[in-house]
Amino acid sequence: MNQDYIKPDVWSVIEEGFDAERVKSSESLFSIGNGAMGQRANFEEHYSGETFQGSYIAGIYYPDKTKVGWWKNGYPEYFAKVLNAPNWIGINIEINGDNLDLHTAKVKNFRRELNMKEGWYHRSFEATLPNGTEISVNVRRFLCMDLDESGVINYEITPMNQDAKIVFKPYVDAGVSNEDANWEEKFWEPLAVNHSGNRAFVTARTFKTHFIATTFMQNHILLDGKNQNLSPETAHANDEKVQFTYSVSAQKGQTASIQKIGGYTVSLNHENTQTAAEKIIDAALAKGYEQLLQEQIAAWSKIWDMSDITIDGDVKAQQGIRFNIFQLNQTYSGKDSRLNIGPKGFTGEKYGGSTYWDTEAYCIPFYMATKDQEVARNLLTYRYNQLDKAIENAGKLGFKNGAALYPMVTMNGEECHNEWEITFEEIHRNGAIAFAIYNYFRFTGDYSYIPEKGLEVLIGIARFWQQRANFSTDKNKYVILGVTGPNEYENNVNNNFYTNYIAKWCIDYALENIKKVASEYAGDYSRISKKTNITDAELQVWKKVADNMYFPFSEEHNVYLQQDGFLDKELVRVADLDRSQRPINQKWSWDRILRSPYIKQADVLQGFYFFEDHFTKEELRRNFEFYESFTVHESSLSPCVHSIQAAVLDKMDMAYTFYLRTSRLDLDDYNKEVEEGCHITSMAGTWMSIVEGFGGMRVKENALHFAPKIPKEWDGYSFKINFRNQILKVAVHQNETKFSIDGDKELTVYVNGNAVLVEPNSLVTV
Repeated sequence: MNQDYIKPDVWSVIEEGFDAERVKSSESLFSIGNGAMGQRANFEEHYSGETFQGSYIAGIYYPDKTKVGWWKNGYPEYFAKVLNAPNWIGINIEINGDNLDLHTAKVKNFRRELNMKEGWYHRSFEATLPNGTEISVNVRRFLCMDLDESGVINYEITPMNQDAKIVFKPYVDAGVSNEDANWEEKFWEPLAVNHSGNRAFVTARTFKTHFIATTFMQNHILLDGKNQNLSPETAHANDEKVQFTYSVSAQKGQTASIQKIGGYTVSLNHENTQTAAEKIIDAALAKGYEQLLQEQIAAWSKIWDMSDITIDGDVKAQQGIRFNIFQLNQTYSGKDSRLNIGPKGFTGEKYGGSTYWDTEAYCIPFYMATKDQEVARNLLTYRYNQLDKAIENAGKLGFKNGAALYPMVTMNGEECHNEWEITFEEIHRNGAIAFAIYNYFRFTGDYSYIPEKGLEVLIGIARFWQQRANFSTDKNKYVILGVTGPNEYENNVNNNFYTNYIAKWCIDYALENIKKVASEYAGDYSRISKKTNITDAELQVWKKVADNMYFPFSEEHNVYLQQDGFLDKELVRVADLDRSQRPINQKWSWDRILRSPYIKQADVLQGFYFFEDHFTKEELRRNFEFYESFTVHESSLSPCVHSIQAAVLDKMDMAYTFYLRTSRLDLDDYNKEVEEGCHITSMAGTWMSIVEGFGGMRVKENALHFAPKIPKEWDGYSFKINFRNQILKVAVHQNETKFSIDGDKELTVYVNGNAVLVEPNSLVTV
């Protein structure tokens, strides 16, 4: 059974009623972020029940020593950890001498809401403390999108059955540890603790990586909305924590509140982090709580104006897509090319690292279409900046001459993933990075990226594939041995179709661009050829490998084979697998999974997704029907690709089911693991399943093409696309599609192959 406690609502995620069993799941689902930092929805006040404390700062990490039983040559030395950052939200509370703790109090009318439209998180409840005092509590928290090093908490308490002495004890604390530390060690070393007036600062440095962060707070106390101008009665400080004490007497029915400004300034951005923190506090105070809240609402209004998808007639589907879009925008704003999109964003620590191939395969299309092209260019620049490390990674594995292997998981370009069957074998990730360069040019029309930066990346990747393939005299073809394809339920296989196909494509694409840059960008070509020592003889070797690549094929089933030997498996379809055995990754041994035909996520079909125009619709149908029947979809990245392809094949019921699964993966906790954090990168796939799946959007020959379809459960849906700095709005209904354009230029789009001219200030109905 999936969880279903989240109330359906088109703009909010809402939980009603307090249940200690759900606390960790809700901490993930109600997480907030602003691109620069984020935090799980931990309670501000002390909570003695089960909780997973997590605050995170973008770009701050720690190289945790790899923990393996048997060290293999070439292993990464460390596994990069997303670090739990010092805590600035904490406010311990005492009422008439008793601590407020929802684990020991009697709680009623508990409600929390993540308002996605306006970008804030709110919690309210009534509690009876052990001493009999009854209180009503309202807390609102948000992380400023504009002043993005700061966040704000407004915490209100109203005594309901008697007068109360309320003691607020706000603190900042660097004495934090990670939920997932390999060796139980601390990751932060406190450097300085300062406080003056209502402000406190804890400056700490990460071990090894030496990032410095100042965690700060500024507080003021109000009674019935009036500032009490209180100074802290006491300030307790040790070498990693500062806690202030403020007492206020509230009569029955009066509301006492604390407004706390907090956040982080880091050495990535500032020479002196404490001076920077002072300035942030000054800027926040100059605006005040109400203005900060209004600016937050305005910032989110602007984000939604471009990235919203509306769905009419299906509240759960609408809530699902908005939750996904909201989390993507909380995780990555596109302002900083040093940052990327981690698989858990700011919602948890699992998987470590900040970057997987998910960014290139799934996230770039979302950011290209809903922001300006600069954001997508920043994501590509991130990989260009790490090219030297990719060459170094390949060198550690014995590759030469500038061959580049991009890491499976990384923070700074070094490989930091340590399961050998993925680290050394899941090399198709190299292909996704080259594909993203192609996809960026196809969508934006901005070729300048390739001569400036992209061609060097393509050359490094092509060199890797040429060296990784070897000639089989038996097959009279080039083969690629010992790999793991996108389907991680098979390791160390030979001739994975997707890997071989994308390897050939990468080499061909590099050759095509070398030719183009040489003839049209002579200056860039001269610089690149000097830097890479590329020769005609080398290019001929590449071409020979690409032209003679082997692709396993089954004449019997008339499909490409996922890899050599796939048909040797006992081909029992998922429909015939006992339900009690699912999910197999929690019920079966790894040995049994590896021998089974079961597929974790799109593999052959990932190739059909990327290179749809290389195959006929009939080929897609045959491969889809064959492989989907063996796919257990136990990867968050699986349902979106299948949803898009089901829509292409007019299997609309199936497309809709996959869409719901991808859009509500976390809200309904399909994989029973949401308490570890949300699946951020797969959320971009949810966006694709509507825009590319139901909307049928493709870019062909510099134009947008659509083949709109609509699930029978919906009355209509709409989305916007920023295509080459022109904003197109598409609204699909059961029997018509409407197009309109912002701005003063016309745009020709194609609908089911027919040209449609969309002019400014007019609505075109097809």
